[in-house]
Amino acid sequence: MTQSRPVYTVTQVNTYIKSILDGDRSLSGIYIRGEISNYKKYPSGHHYFTLKDQTGALRCVLFRSSALRLRFRPEGGMKVVAHGRITAFPRDGQYQLYVDALTPDGVGELYVAFEQLKEKLYREGLFAREHKVPLPRYPDVVALITSAAGAAVHDMIRILGARWPMATVKLLPVRVQGAVAAQELAGAVRYANQWNLADLIIIGRGGGSMEDLWAFNDEALARAVYNSHLPVISAVGHEQDVTIIDFVADLRAATPSNGAELAAPDRAEVRQQLTQLDLRCRQSVVTRLQRESQRLNRLRQSAALTEPLRTIEDRRVLLDDRQRQMIHGLRRRLSVEQTRFAGLLSALDALSPLKVLGRGYTFARNEKGEVVTSAASVELGERLSLRLTDGALGCTVMEQTLFEIETESV
Repeated sequence: MTQSRPVYTVTQVNTYIKSILDGDRSLSGIYIRGEISNYKKYPSGHHYFTLKDQTGALRCVLFRSSALRLRFRPEGGMKVVAHGRITAFPRDGQYQLYVDALTPDGVGELYVAFEQLKEKLYREGLFAREHKVPLPRYPDVVALITSAAGAAVHDMIRILGARWPMATVKLLPVRVQGAVAAQELAGAVRYANQWNLADLIIIGRGGGSMEDLWAFNDEALARAVYNSHLPVISAVGHEQDVTIIDFVADLRAATPSNGAELAAPDRAEVRQQLTQLDLRCRQSVVTRLQRESQRLNRLRQSAALTEPLRTIEDRRVLLDDRQRQMIHGLRRRLSVEQTRFAGLLSALDALSPLKVLGRGYTFARNEKGEVVTSAASVELGERLSLRLTDGALGCTVMEQTLFEIETESV
C-alpha cells in the first residue's frame, strides 16, 4: 500500500524556507557588495532598495533604527557594502537582506557624508564670498569657542596676550569631540551673538583624525556660523585638515595659533607704525612751517608792505589805463552799431509803401476795408477810399474799364 505524500500550504513552505535561511550561519552577518537601485525612503523612516551587480539583484530593507546611524545619504547608483542577514518574508515568499550597516564602497562613509553636506550648503549659498564680513582691525574683545582642557586654548590665549594685550579674551568652553560636541559648539556661537559678547569669534581645536574633527562638519553648526553677525575665524586642526565650517566662516586659519595671529594685530608692528606716523607728522609740520615762514618773509619784503603808497599809485595808473581801453572799445563798438543801424534804416525806408505813394501811386480800399487789387471786383456806384501820400479821398465808382492782361504760356 502506497503511503500518500503530505500536502503543505504556501505559508508552511515559506515559513520552512525562512527557518532554513535563519538557521544558516553563513547568511547571518554577511557582507554584500553591490550598486543601489530603486532606492525609496518611506514616511516610517524605513529604507527599501535593491542591490545589484552585472547579473543579479537582491532586495534589501534598512529599518529606521539602523538608518539613523548612517552618516551619509544613500542614493541610487552608489556602490556600497551592506552588512546584515538574509531571511525570507513568509507573506510574499521572497528572500531579502535585512541591512544593519551600510558603507560606501571604496571610500569612507565620513568622506561621503562630508562631500554631500558640502555640496548641499554650497548650492544654498552658505559659502558665498559676498556674505563674509571683514575682521575688526583692533578688537577689544575676542571670544574663544573651544575646549578648556586642550592645548589649543592655551596657545591662543598666549598668542593673543603677546600680540595684543589690550584685548579681553572670553572663553566659552565646549566639548570639541563626541556625540554632543556639535550641539555645544553651535549653541556657543548663537550665545555669543545673542549677547554680543565679543568683536569676533575664534572657533576651533587641535588636530586629530577625521572622526575626531567630525563635530566641525555638523550642518547645524555650519548654519549657526553662517547666521553669526559677529565675524568668525575657523581654526580647526592642522593646515591639511579641512572642515565644513572652514568654508562657512569669514576667515579660515591653518591652525588655532594662526587663528590667534589673524584675530589681533602685533603690538610691536603697531608701535612701529605709530612711530613712523609720528615721524611723518613731525616732518610734515616742520616742512609746512618752513614753507609758511618763507612765504611770510617774501610778504615782508614785498613792495605792498614796504612802500604801500607806491603800490597804490601803480594800481591807480593801471586802473586809469584799463578805463581808457574800455571807453575806447565801447566807442568803437557804438560807431560800428550806428553804421549798421543806419544801413538797416535805409533799406527799410526803401521798402516802405509811402515811398511808392510819393511817386504818384495810390491804393484803394472798399467799404469793408479790404484792399482792391482788381477792377473786376468793384461794382459801379460802390464807394472806395483812395490812400495818397498825405491823406485819403472818398470816391464813387462812375465808370469801369477792364484791361486784358497777356500772360506767357509755359
